[in-house]
Amino acid sequence: MQESILNAFTEQAKTMYAPMAKFNSLFVENMEKMTEFQLNAIKSYSEMGLEQMKKAADIKDADSMRSFTATQAESASALNKKIMEDAKALSDMAMDFKTQVETIMEEARSTAAATATTAKPATKAKSAA
Repeated sequence: MQESILNAFTEQAKTMYAPMAKFNSLFVENMEKMTEFQLNAIKSYSEMGLEQMKKAADIKDADSMRSFTATQAESASALNKKIMEDAKALSDMAMDFKTQVETIMEEARSTAAATATTAKPATKAKSAA
């Protein structure tokens, strides 16, 4: 009898903690993606900034100054485009994470409801005996 109680408890614990394990795994995976995304973004922004600094350091006369200022609008446009692309990618990652968390929560709710439904008849049978 004690063995069956322990087995039932073990199964319920597995059922109860399975959504948490899924969530933890999803969270770690999402943090890895976010970290990689941020490192790549920092690298690309740094490269863009260093490129502009090198171009500014190459200014030697009025013609090179005129050429430098003419390319600044293009550089600003490229930076703005990169920022918008990164913001969209970040938003997409957040929405994907939200969807996956909602799926895990729905699975947990369904499992909890099923467990509660199966536990009620067992409890009634024990109290009747």
